[in-house]
Amino acid sequence: MMAQQPRAEHPRPQFYREAWINLNGEWEFQFDDADEGESLGWQRGDTELGRRIVVPFAPQSKLSGIGDAGFHDIVWYRRELELPEAFAGKRILLHFGAVDYEASVWVDGTLVARHEGGHTPFRADITDALAAGGGPHRIVVRAADSSRDVTLPRGKQYWKEDSASIFYTRTTGIWQTVWLEAVEATRLDRIRLTPDIDADRIELRSWVKGPLPDGLTLQAVISFEGEPVASDSFSVRRGEETRCIALGDFSDHGLGRWWSPEKPQLYDLALRLVDGDGRTLDEVQSYFGMRKISVESGRLCLNNRPYFMRLVLDQGYFPDGNLTPPSDEAIRRDVELTKEMGFNGARKHQKLEDPRYLYWCDRLGLLVWGEAANAYAYSEEYVGRFTREWQESVERDYNHPCVVAWVPLNESWGVPNIAVDKRQQQHALAMYHLTKSLDATRPVVSNDGWEMVRTDLFNIHDYEWRRDVLQQRYATAESAVAASPAGRVLAVEGFPYEGQPILVTEFGGIAYKKSDWEGWGYSGASSDEDFAKRLDDVISPLAGGVVQGWCYTQLTDVEQEINGLLTYDRQPKLPLETIRAIVEGRYKG
Repeated sequence: MMAQQPRAEHPRPQFYREAWINLNGEWEFQFDDADEGESLGWQRGDTELGRRIVVPFAPQSKLSGIGDAGFHDIVWYRRELELPEAFAGKRILLHFGAVDYEASVWVDGTLVARHEGGHTPFRADITDALAAGGGPHRIVVRAADSSRDVTLPRGKQYWKEDSASIFYTRTTGIWQTVWLEAVEATRLDRIRLTPDIDADRIELRSWVKGPLPDGLTLQAVISFEGEPVASDSFSVRRGEETRCIALGDFSDHGLGRWWSPEKPQLYDLALRLVDGDGRTLDEVQSYFGMRKISVESGRLCLNNRPYFMRLVLDQGYFPDGNLTPPSDEAIRRDVELTKEMGFNGARKHQKLEDPRYLYWCDRLGLLVWGEAANAYAYSEEYVGRFTREWQESVERDYNHPCVVAWVPLNESWGVPNIAVDKRQQQHALAMYHLTKSLDATRPVVSNDGWEMVRTDLFNIHDYEWRRDVLQQRYATAESAVAASPAGRVLAVEGFPYEGQPILVTEFGGIAYKKSDWEGWGYSGASSDEDFAKRLDDVISPLAGGVVQGWCYTQLTDVEQEINGLLTYDRQPKLPLETIRAIVEGRYKG
């Protein structure tokens, strides 16, 4: 077990309050393969569970202290809690970053929350459930995760016992930070920040929860690099209010303060909710970036200028933590390594990534494509599950300037018969329009890779490794659209190519063994020199022609896949300078 509290940093830096407690660390734990925990009364919290686990690491991971990757579809957690005196008289919110897949939570024997969805956060106001007295209080969590159900949105988690092919070790139960906040009955519930660089203003939508006393106001103070920029104060008469705040940055046309990977400029935002007597009810610290992602006359643009995206596919797995990064330093280092290799963005693949990753991408400057963890098979139950979780995903990450595209579906996962099944086509189309209804500011890809319906970007997956074939294939829009990599049509009948930007969003995948891990890739290299040549052979042909961006597979080796630019423990397979030269088109061989 760990001597220090794991993942002790604040889990949600875009909505920070001072009064919070991190609940990561040692919890009691028990597998419940017979599903008898509730009948035995474990939910009451007065039964000690027999094992110990380090939260937030899933029991399949080494860092959890358990490391059991077998099928255990029901797991239980328990811990005792003493609340500090400073929390007295406050409402107490219990937060879970992510619990895979269905979670039930009891506090002092009272059910306070049920949540379905393995990648999205949830919370509960547990104040009324806290038993009389100072404690200790008991938190109990039951997590259920059907290991073999291929209609669950699971991403790369395999439904068979051992990892194989493109699928990896499963995650069950708590795998992101658990924490408490102390708040007033009247408080900010959430905010939405929408930048408008053309009008030089930020739209602030705020939701207030609880009673709305007369004279309630929300005060917003915006600063840039410590210097005040703008402030506003407005009455709160409804649960939701919207305000547009001008920033006054037209003196340099915003070029010095717009957010981009090259200049990740951020504004700080301080929010205070004040009652009619001048008493501060809530204070939240946040930030935002002024940036715009758009398609103009068939060109993919960042801040109104054509922008070529050099992305890397990032699975977000770690050798000892699986889906959970071992530390905040490890998260930051992944972002730094991605930038040091010349990439300006990452496509987080089949995973709603830890918010701390998005925080570091905001701070350090890295574009992110937000992608869902897909199911693998279609059913009506899947549609409901997936739609709810995707809505929660978009809501969670809306405010991050680094997020510049949404990818609800990938390679027909969950819709395997989309080419001929009208229901599955309508589902993909519905996800496109649903996402646009939730966020009108970012492009949406209906089905990344092939068999697309309505889509803002025309994204192709192509693991061809021969330079001359790639050069011919992507010389013109006509030749690119006519291609059928992997034997798949790129557009479903009835949804022809309409001039959208063309990107190759999976390619490469060159296997090169530089560690003790055994595995595979889409093609193979035999030496450093051969690896560099093969990288250049697949990247260089995409620099010209009609391609407006690409995503190389992939950042790191993962379990049996050895097609990373880095080994699984993040060691570069070539000098970082060499990889950067290839990525940026400066490699001389």
